[in-house]
Amino acid sequence: MTGDARRALTRLLNAFENHFDIARDGDEADDAALEAAELALRDAFFTYDDILFTQLGVELPFDILDEIDEDDYDEDDEDYDDEDEDEDDDFIEVDD
Repeated sequence: MTGDARRALTRLLNAFENHFDIARDGDEADDAALEAAELALRDAFFTYDDILFTQLGVELPFDILDEIDEDDYDEDDEDYDDEDEDEDDDFIEVDD
């Protein structure tokens, strides 16, 4: 992807401003306009992120995840923390 990082940043900031202006109307916000602003914001963010990395070798300090694909979701992942707690219960302290 080619592009100017400064221009991509400006586009991202404008997308944030536009999204805020629509969202601030609350329940009276036009759903179609809000959805369009969300899509524009998402596109501007990922464009900026890509240009920043490819041109400057810099990553943003946070991760943005796309929607969770239910096929990738493993129910056993929920129990991961519980398994760690169970391991502690198996430990028997012995006095020397």
